[in-house]
Amino acid sequence: MKQAALRYHQQLPAGKLSVEITKPANTQDDLSLAYSPGVAEPVKAILDQPDKVYDLTIKGNLVAVISNGTATLGLGNTGALACKPVMEGKALLFKRFANIDSFDIEVDETDVEKFVQVVKSIAPTFGGINLEDIKAPECFEIERRLVEELDIPVFHDDQHGTAVITVAAVLNALEIQQKTLAEAKIVCVGAGAAGMAILDLLIESGAQKSNILLLDSKGVIYTGRSDLNAYKQVFAVETEKRTLMDAMQNADVFLGLSRGGLLSKEMLLSMAENPVVLAMANPDPEILPEDVRAIRKDVIIGTGRSDYPNQVNNVLGFPYIFRAALDCRAKVINTPMKLACVQALCDLAKQPVPEEVLQAYGLTELSFGKDYILPKPIDSRLLEELPPLIIQAALDSGVVSP
Repeated sequence: MKQAALRYHQQLPAGKLSVEITKPANTQDDLSLAYSPGVAEPVKAILDQPDKVYDLTIKGNLVAVISNGTATLGLGNTGALACKPVMEGKALLFKRFANIDSFDIEVDETDVEKFVQVVKSIAPTFGGINLEDIKAPECFEIERRLVEELDIPVFHDDQHGTAVITVAAVLNALEIQQKTLAEAKIVCVGAGAAGMAILDLLIESGAQKSNILLLDSKGVIYTGRSDLNAYKQVFAVETEKRTLMDAMQNADVFLGLSRGGLLSKEMLLSMAENPVVLAMANPDPEILPEDVRAIRKDVIIGTGRSDYPNQVNNVLGFPYIFRAALDCRAKVINTPMKLACVQALCDLAKQPVPEEVLQAYGLTELSFGKDYILPKPIDSRLLEELPPLIIQAALDSGVVSP
């Protein structure tokens, strides 16, 4: 895999992106229209009516993928330069799945105020901004500031993209296990950007905060801990439980956003009947699906990996959320839009699977059940069905006018 990945990226042209020309540029007349003197006309039109920029430039279909590399994949603080392959990959996914053009921008800045100012300064170029691989808690303040101060949608995918897909997986898995979200006891390991965003969206979807235990590297986040920042304080609960082993007793749902091998056999055995385990640490999940199945047969298990069933993958969400936001010119991506995406994913997983998807995965059949709780990423129906429902949520919630 190491050598194959390096060959893939260094094959000429190096990297994964290029820029293409979309208008004729072959004659003197073409160049006169593309640049001087003809280009002055769209400039004057935009000066007169700023919204014309969406009709006369690429802005309306252009997303910036922006990172400082302080939380790159599972590799930690790689810095801006080394995170570039990941940001190029994200831009590739935008184009492949939603035909959205994207520039990756790596910002060599860790100071929140300076980072915000850099992004604000370049924002006029883009129709939307996808923040990526920025560590917590700085990512919360960066996103909050940009959402408030810009008039284009800003979306931290590590938070909200992960949350949308995870909540859809939890809802469908609980339905199969004949349980309800309102009654489910949930354990989440990993109190970073993704973990807290998932819990926020689960609560918006009907989970009870009193049924949720969040753990960080020091154990259960409980009221009375003196080392909690403001973001963790929100999820502090009154409990005598202190360790992951304590928390897993009779749990219905385990959400792993931490490190490989964390979930032990004893912890799995202590869970309630018919539990749901989403072990999403990459590349090594908190527990491997084969180890789960060797211990218990009643578990629905999902991971972040493509070589196992039930992959919890952000590519099921962010391309279509941005496609919708760009198409309706939403200035923000709000909770109703995210919940609409959750519901659309839940519903799509229950529909018959197209033959093209079966062939791509070498399967003869696939239907809603323990090994299929989310649509497959290559399912073309995602682009057909998700954006219209997200746009409708934007309209209904008043983000955009009819």
